[in-house]
Amino acid sequence: MEHEPHWERQLIEKLASAGLIEQRRTRRWKTFFRLMWLGVAIGLLFLLFSSSGFEREHAGKHTAMVALEGVIDSEGQAGAKLVEGLKQAYDDPNTRGIIIRANSPGGSPALSGIANDEIRLLKKRHPAVPLYVVVEEVCASGCYYIAAAADRIYVDKASLVGSIGVISEGFGFDKAMGKLGIERRLATAGSNKGMGDPFSPQDPRQEAIRQSLLNEIHQQFIAVVKQGRGQRLHNDPDLFSGRVWLGSSAIPLGLADGLGSINSVARDIIKADTLVDYTPDDDFASRVARQMGVMFRGSVQTLFDTRWR
Repeated sequence: MEHEPHWERQLIEKLASAGLIEQRRTRRWKTFFRLMWLGVAIGLLFLLFSSSGFEREHAGKHTAMVALEGVIDSEGQAGAKLVEGLKQAYDDPNTRGIIIRANSPGGSPALSGIANDEIRLLKKRHPAVPLYVVVEEVCASGCYYIAAAADRIYVDKASLVGSIGVISEGFGFDKAMGKLGIERRLATAGSNKGMGDPFSPQDPRQEAIRQSLLNEIHQQFIAVVKQGRGQRLHNDPDLFSGRVWLGSSAIPLGLADGLGSINSVARDIIKADTLVDYTPDDDFASRVARQMGVMFRGSVQTLFDTRWR
């Protein structure tokens, strides 16, 4: 019994020591995670504001570059950003030529038409500044609609070019609803107001209306391409069929003028090696979201990367 107080004191000391160790460990982990998130934030800010790889100092004569990337729609604003960048490039007295770096599958016919019209207007205002399109991976449909306004189009031999056509997509669920015993109750004011409703049976008269709209847009597309490419176009029955060609095949058809990259066109055609990127930056929120997406995608690829090394 006389050893009991000593035993209790040792136990209390051990418990107190363990508590202190746990508190220190907790503080270390908190510090670690705070530093880690600080590092992530610093890295993200660095990515957001780092250089794009092109010179941004307008020092002397240069070739202006504006990117046309992604789907041409109202959400991404690819066409609007292209026109904004072109205006800035044309307004710089040191611009000796402009390159549109095209990498887009197309998109809205209306927005593509607006961009084409704006480019033609800018060219009339600045006739001394040549405008070229350099296709990287793909310039199809609405992208080619825009590209047709340029003085020349250069491609890589493996680029995808063309798709001079119009598409309207949709689904029909009316037969599936009939099998499930679901009744569609649709009220409209106007006989064609419900045209294209996926839950109603197809109406041949309305389908004819839709096809006439597609045909009219297609003819507008063809007219723009003929206006832009002129006598360079060759008479091929598939030219306006909606198919795409590799860059090496697009040149003989007159859809492109030759092989070339951004650097080769700037160096050999425009004769101004220095490239200045006039592509408007996204707003801060969009840039954060894009960089977070890139970081997340990279993390996932690292986890599931099974490539041979």
